[in-house]
Amino acid sequence: MTSSTLHQRIYTIQEYLDQETQAQERHEYRNGEMILMSGGTPNHNRINLNFAGALNFSLKRQPFDVFMTDQRLWIPDKTLYTYPDVMVIQQPLTLQPGRKDTVMNPLLIAEVLSNSTRSYDKDEKFAAYRSLSSFQEYVLIDQYSPHVEHYTKTDDQAWLFREYDGLETSIFLKSIDFQIDLAHIYDKVEF
Repeated sequence: MTSSTLHQRIYTIQEYLDQETQAQERHEYRNGEMILMSGGTPNHNRINLNFAGALNFSLKRQPFDVFMTDQRLWIPDKTLYTYPDVMVIQQPLTLQPGRKDTVMNPLLIAEVLSNSTRSYDKDEKFAAYRSLSSFQEYVLIDQYSPHVEHYTKTDDQAWLFREYDGLETSIFLKSIDFQIDLAHIYDKVEF
């Protein structure tokens, strides 16, 4: 996904929320700036759907919710509203006070990397996600080759990093006891 700043001015949180509930497009809110989030590629969408669908099926009848793309996340310590590609939240949902459309307690987040968002997803966004006490795992999925980067929280200030390459490998997500082959994540993806 690519993004651009809307109207180059500072918005209050309330202005952002008022506009976002009426907007045709999604916007990220970063310290007063509204950033337009444009649509993804077919590969981006295939990967998103494959991963979220497998998670959703695997977590049936378990105390987890799986959300994709349109669920807004509030990160108060970073004054950031964002829309992760995939989120898993352990029930019950923690909603932003006074809101019914904004969650605050993801356990696992996955982002499908694009050339325009790769650095932001790996650096600033990951730092923001780490400020959430519920956040335990981060999965970065490359859309241009079968490559996944996986971070697992090991204690308050430590994260374990693993890389996975090739369609024949599998990734194990500890926080939800879930394993998936990269071949499944990349099903129908054209490199």
